[in-house]
Amino acid sequence: MKLLLSWILHAVALMGVAYLLPGVVVEGFWAALWAALILGLVNTIVKPILLILTLPLTVLTLGLFYFILNGLMFYWVGSILEGFQVNGFWWAVLAALLYSLFATFLSSILFQEKVRIERI
Repeated sequence: MKLLLSWILHAVALMGVAYLLPGVVVEGFWAALWAALILGLVNTIVKPILLILTLPLTVLTLGLFYFILNGLMFYWVGSILEGFQVNGFWWAVLAALLYSLFATFLSSILFQEKVRIERI
């Protein structure tokens, strides 16, 4: 259940990014759901491999290349998926940054754990 809610939250975050940035186009909620699913799969499978391959460049740029890598993944998903379009590489970098911020914020609101303190 938590995975399904997380998937929907990521789709909502993607819709928010498309609303704020003119360089990102999402044609509807179903397209956002598919894009969130593909982004999740790409970030789970492809991104760790690319991160290892580009580790020297990431270290050399003090971690700034990680943002470029996020933008590349976002741009790539926008180019292969119909209904989700990114109109340039720098839009993809900015959209990936906003997408991660929105998704983290929404997840922290919905999935916050309640801490119970017991008195002795």
